[in-house]
Amino acid sequence: MSRRRVTMTDVARLAGVSPTTASFVLAGRRDMRISGDAEERVRRAARELGYRPNLTARGLRTSVTRTIALISDTIATTQFAGEVIHGALDAAGARDHVLFVAETEGDPRTETRLVEGMLDRQVDGFVYATMYSREVRLPAALRDARVVLLNCYTEDTLAPSVLPDEVGAGRDAAGVVLGAGHRDGVHAVGGRHLTDATPDGVWAGWERMRGVEEVLAGAGVRLDGVAECDWQPEDGHREVLRLLGAGTVPRALICLNDRIALGAYQALQESGLRVPDDVSVVSFDDSDLARWLRPGLTSVALPHYRLGRTAVELLLDGETGAAVHRVPMPVMLRASHARPES
Repeated sequence: MSRRRVTMTDVARLAGVSPTTASFVLAGRRDMRISGDAEERVRRAARELGYRPNLTARGLRTSVTRTIALISDTIATTQFAGEVIHGALDAAGARDHVLFVAETEGDPRTETRLVEGMLDRQVDGFVYATMYSREVRLPAALRDARVVLLNCYTEDTLAPSVLPDEVGAGRDAAGVVLGAGHRDGVHAVGGRHLTDATPDGVWAGWERMRGVEEVLAGAGVRLDGVAECDWQPEDGHREVLRLLGAGTVPRALICLNDRIALGAYQALQESGLRVPDDVSVVSFDDSDLARWLRPGLTSVALPHYRLGRTAVELLLDGETGAAVHRVPMPVMLRASHARPES
């Protein structure tokens, strides 16, 4: 049989005070004159009985439940989930809040059901997250809720957004290439992700390329080529082989993600070229691939933990308005880039 929950009345009876006095003591309120002896008796009684406050009842009285919800499309079931959710959990725990995590798998009906379920549970606010950085339309049920957007943004709602600083990442990737002494033979593989499936490209591609081109132009350097393709290993492999087959040996490749870089490595190796002695390679995301490739791949990291933590901190700080908070992406320097051989 389950043990009966200890109530405030039980604490008050053992302490020899009124339930109101016990409630004020345990809530830390100082707007009622209570003797030090009575306060100590209440706290001792609460410890002896193992009293825990009924947060649900308190939430009904105060409309504050100290719970928040993270609603995502597919973050929770991807390899990147751990650090995003870890950061969000740490931020919530630091403020004595409980975080609920729910996933919609991109289904609007599931999204509506989950959001309404969280609202029925009176969560204090929402982090609305997406796996890939993109523009979104918030579900109608969230229009009047406290919400922070994570890895996405919207033009039709005054809600703050937390996004990785992809433009800064592009600048840093180009800076690595320039710092290694490459001023010609620089090619980008992946580009803005202009494919049949994504004819308008993707947000991360446009942002990264903007940063790359901005820094190169400032140094008087132009990309010798941009291969627009999907961002999978086979695409990087195919595009680099195509480049080499046309008689062009690049001096440096800026791959738009680590999967492309994996394919590029394979194409270069098959062609008898060495990284970084013959061709330098710089990439983005800092996935496990970057650490396992040989030589290790220099990659600009997605700040998963910091993204999750920042979103929850902004939510609990009561941030409002349409401000965009860009989280820096650190460069993880490894052995895949070197000065060109003279």
